[in-house]
Amino acid sequence: MTKSERKLNLNAFLAASGHHEASWRYPGTEPEKGLNIQHYLKLAQIAEKGLLDSVFLADGYWASSGTLEPFTLLSALAAATKHIGLIATVETTYNEPFHVARKFASLDHISKGRAGWNIVTGAGPAAEQFSKEQHPKHHERYESAEEFVEVVKRLWDSWEDEAVRNDKINGVLIDQAKVHTIDYLGKHFAVKGPLNIARPPQGYPVLVQAGSSETGKDFAAKTAEVIFTAQLTFEEARAFYKDVKSRLAQYGRTPGQLKILPGLSPILADTEAEAREIEEELFNLIDHEGAISRLSSRLGVDLSRHSLDDVVSLDGAQSTDEVNGMKSRHQLILDLVERERPTLRQLINRLAGARGHFTFTGTPLALADVIEKWFHSGAADGFNLMPQIYPSGLERFVEKVIPELQNRGLFRTSYEEQTLRGNLGLARPANAFLSLKAEKEVYS
Repeated sequence: MTKSERKLNLNAFLAASGHHEASWRYPGTEPEKGLNIQHYLKLAQIAEKGLLDSVFLADGYWASSGTLEPFTLLSALAAATKHIGLIATVETTYNEPFHVARKFASLDHISKGRAGWNIVTGAGPAAEQFSKEQHPKHHERYESAEEFVEVVKRLWDSWEDEAVRNDKINGVLIDQAKVHTIDYLGKHFAVKGPLNIARPPQGYPVLVQAGSSETGKDFAAKTAEVIFTAQLTFEEARAFYKDVKSRLAQYGRTPGQLKILPGLSPILADTEAEAREIEEELFNLIDHEGAISRLSSRLGVDLSRHSLDDVVSLDGAQSTDEVNGMKSRHQLILDLVERERPTLRQLINRLAGARGHFTFTGTPLALADVIEKWFHSGAADGFNLMPQIYPSGLERFVEKVIPELQNRGLFRTSYEEQTLRGNLGLARPANAFLSLKAEKEVYS
């Protein structure tokens, strides 16, 4: 694919009031709509109007987020949209492969091939919610996750595409010869199979991964088809992009088989001055005491000893090796403090916009310039959009930035495919049982 033929991939990360931590206090936002299906339907329809590839819902079992469960919500959105992809986060640590395989197969059937799975191992401890004694260590979670995903894929493949016959004349509803047990026995899981629902329309729902630690990058290079990543600067994003893409060959994969989408959290207005006013108003709404407490807990050091205008010192902070949660996000903050020597106020403001993702404040035209630079300079295949204010931030992006990207030949002017895989330019995976059958026939 030539430079001119390559197109951006764009996902919208949905939220109640926005991705700025103070967005819920901003005039005009409605945080109470976090439990309102009409709010999310409106956001999904805005994203679909803008021809975005997908919308995405985060999830976790350890935070008091008060958000709706993703499968339930996305199933409702599937019935009210036609083209937009639907990506849900599901942890591997506190689920079973059979459940996850069945739910994603169902969502893919309901949406006619628009489902995606954001695979996470569970950054926050939730053991006490699931009758577990302790939260597994980082490397243990990734080891288990790799096996978990393998089991899920085998379950999706346990039905060949032609297994469902619905042949009234010959009385064949399902061709049982095309439905297989998987007889999986590994270190962490023992699953006989088959799945109790037909293979998903996409073969596999699109596999997304959101970890950027060393272990996470290897896992993504082997397994993922899309990465959501947090990169604060263009230089860091380009280094990450080069690193992960270079790991693909060892797993027999090509660069085009993995889309890297850094988080992009914009504040947009007709002039930069107006955008800065919005940004400053959001900064003024931050709960500094709460922010300091959360940051101290994350870093393992008491930051309350600083005044807001003191330069931050992280003496005594945990090293990344000691962290059992989000290692890459921890290292991102350490690197930020080392590089920029911010005051505590500056650090809080920097992280408030999108928790360590790249933030932008300015005009739509200037943002289009940034997007084009990252896309053409080996820093991104597209972006995971995280507007700091919802719904206005997404509306402005769709109304102002999308047309500019289209004028530059960077983004589609219509949906050209029926599935999320098709719109992302990803191939439909072959059924492993058919591949094995063909291999046996060759050597028989």
